[in-house]
Amino acid sequence: MSDTLRPEPRPSRRVPWSIIGIAAAGFVLLALFLLADRVVEGGSFAFDRRLLLALRGTDGAPVASEKFTSMVRDITALGSTTVLTILVVFVALLLASAGRWRTGVLIAAACASGSWANVLFKHAIARTRPDLVPHLMAETSNSFPSGHAANSAIVYLTLATLAWPLLRQPAARGFAMGAAVLLVVAIGVSRVYLGVHWPSDVLAGWLFGALWAIGWWRIELRVLARSVTTETFASGRRAR
Repeated sequence: MSDTLRPEPRPSRRVPWSIIGIAAAGFVLLALFLLADRVVEGGSFAFDRRLLLALRGTDGAPVASEKFTSMVRDITALGSTTVLTILVVFVALLLASAGRWRTGVLIAAACASGSWANVLFKHAIARTRPDLVPHLMAETSNSFPSGHAANSAIVYLTLATLAWPLLRQPAARGFAMGAAVLLVVAIGVSRVYLGVHWPSDVLAGWLFGALWAIGWWRIELRVLARSVTTETFASGRRAR
């Protein structure tokens, strides 16, 4: 009996990840609520005007060259609905073909539901696009929260958390998560540079997307844990 017992970890090594995760999610949700409430009440943010104007010259033209502006458009396309949909479909099909269809379904469900929820959020807030500077690309939908920022956070952060258990080296894990965060930040910043979003729209999109990705990551852990338990139980019964 004593051989099967494992010693408990020392108290200093017991990291309360559940409590930390709940606290972080609560903080993100509170920040998102405060932003949305300020926008609904018709309030404005000083940093919105300052950042938009800082990226334009006195004539309203971007401060950088046309070549750089073209690069920014390429970056913003990485957060478009078309690109993200293709990416999610390919990843889901790849996982299904490798026998991990549960994970593929969860990823597809997380990304699709997040995109729909963000659209509903946009309609509920109904904030218009900024008219402080000329837009460098055409956009017609509502502004808050940024769909590119939210959807890219949902997709790329979800894929990074998916790759986490597959990567054994801490450096590889750090690179995967860092690359996802860097990509999400670049896409959000590109929306401000192009003048099609207020910075607060992008900030709200990041918060919304991160919160959604964390929530579905927890769901994925629970579902996969149950499937592993069920498979272990079934294999044990067959062994008898």
